[in-house]
Amino acid sequence: MKTLSFSEQDVARMTEQEIADLAERLERDEYSNAFEGLQDWHLLRAIAFQRPEMVEPYYYLLDMEAYDES
Repeated sequence: MKTLSFSEQDVARMTEQEIADLAERLERDEYSNAFEGLQDWHLLRAIAFQRPEMVEPYYYLLDMEAYDES
């Protein structure tokens, strides 16, 4: 099984264009297998936690909503 191959340093160095390209790949959803899409999704999620201002336009791709468990 392949593990995720990005680190905090990778996330910190990503440019706006790289993040836009990542979001575009997720929107197109034309991956050869589900794991490639999942890896991109996890990368976008990691960016959202470390640099939320960079992901704000693509937040809808993360489908992260607050759930009321009561």
